[in-house]
Amino acid sequence: MTLAMCFAIATHILRVLASGGFGITYLAQDKHLPGSPLCVVKQLCPKVRNPMALERARRRFRQEAKVLAKVGSHSQIPQLLDYFTVNQDFYLVQEFIQGDVLTKEIRRHGVQSEIQVKRFLKDLLPVIKFIHRRRIIHRDIKPPNIIRCKQDGRLVLIDFGAVRECLADLGNHGAYQAPLTQFVGTPGFAPPEQQALRPTFASDIYALGITCLFMLTGKTPIEFDTDPASGRVLWQKFVQVSPGFTTLIEKMIQPDSQERYQSADEVMRILALEPYQDSLAMGLSHAPRSAAPPAGAAGDTVIPMQGYISPVQRQAAEIRQLRSRQKRRPGSRAKRPRSLMMTSSSSSLRF
Repeated sequence: MTLAMCFAIATHILRVLASGGFGITYLAQDKHLPGSPLCVVKQLCPKVRNPMALERARRRFRQEAKVLAKVGSHSQIPQLLDYFTVNQDFYLVQEFIQGDVLTKEIRRHGVQSEIQVKRFLKDLLPVIKFIHRRRIIHRDIKPPNIIRCKQDGRLVLIDFGAVRECLADLGNHGAYQAPLTQFVGTPGFAPPEQQALRPTFASDIYALGITCLFMLTGKTPIEFDTDPASGRVLWQKFVQVSPGFTTLIEKMIQPDSQERYQSADEVMRILALEPYQDSLAMGLSHAPRSAAPPAGAAGDTVIPMQGYISPVQRQAAEIRQLRSRQKRRPGSRAKRPRSLMMTSSSSSLRF
């Protein structure tokens, strides 16, 4: 880190967080703010001599700054503090999120249960919905780009350097009208249409589904086999989850984007209904009527036990049963119980 850089941003550099072929990420203290809070400084210093590659890296940094300025108001996205150029090098300063990325969390504590992964989806889907509503595709959702905040446990989505803004009007299927010029993303987490340079909003849903598989199994995408005919990821032999959750994950990671969930909203709705799917399925089924009533219960009305029964239906069945029992009593007279009488003609029940 140069003296000019430190003077320009008035920060105290603490240590290196990460380094790669295109830059270095530092942990620093922001002297501009009271208390000198921690921040992250990304310095673009690509180890390439190709002017075109250098320009692409700079565009990616500028794009990340632009997007963070646009969406950084969300509590699950790091806030952009500053970005600027010093000596033709590009710098990005953003909020520091103290915590572990999902990769480290799984390696340290082991794989997670179905309930934990469902909770993860419910926590992260709202932020994906937020960026999609702003016509932004993240394109690099994966465990290393999701941090669990140590302070409050919230999930934070990071690394917006690979984002793609949808500038053209979307067609019926949410695809871009113009292809990209190079692949951006992570193999295994990126679906086929993204590798073909045509990412859609459903591409983020695919990456999120593969992330769920990592959390359930501890395995990276390259450790799963794929069906050579369909391209489907073969994961079910590694973990057993409920049939409803299996169906949800399968649809999230369909190779064909048109067979996948198209929005975060769709996944959120299925997650909300998933605990009731068995009851709903039973309620929609029709049990055949018995030719004769069970022995010892001649004349009784059998209340079906499957599915949901509304209070009005339950009350009607109780009235029918009570009448039936009264008729079987010698010399008794079937009377409507006063407690079950319907006083309002508009609310009367027909049997």
